[in-house]
Amino acid sequence: MKRIALIVVFLVSVVPAAWSDFRAGVDAVERGDYATAVREFRVLAEQGHAEAQNYLGWMHRWGLGVPKDEVEAVKWYRKAAEQGIAEYMTRLASMYLVGFGVRQDDVKAHMWYDLAAAAGDEDAPEFRDHLAWEMTLADISLAQDLAREWLEKHQE
Repeated sequence: MKRIALIVVFLVSVVPAAWSDFRAGVDAVERGDYATAVREFRVLAEQGHAEAQNYLGWMHRWGLGVPKDEVEAVKWYRKAAEQGIAEYMTRLASMYLVGFGVRQDDVKAHMWYDLAAAAGDEDAPEFRDHLAWEMTLADISLAQDLAREWLEKHQE
């Protein structure tokens, strides 16, 4: 019983603090104070906060508060996408589609669009289907297999 009480106290004290830090990062972005935003988001992102990871990816992608670094952007986008959030999966797919921060790869782009569609992103099916017109049936099949494998691995 004492352990449960300690867990509850921890959650009640930590979760609002994390939200407060995230809100401080968003407020800093809105003011154009990107250096502060990066500091706020980095701590949360390293702890697995998907929205903070996404923001860090965006900031690295465009060089806001940090040097522009598309490889670093992909790193953070991937961490956010791997948490199963549709919007972030679509963002990562787009990086593969155009080759920003990664080698351009239609199969991986299709895979991530497929996962994003399955997770509920309304735009992902259209992006995926448009991309499929430029792919071979073998590549589409490979992308679908990779998406299924990803889902099996991440639903455990």
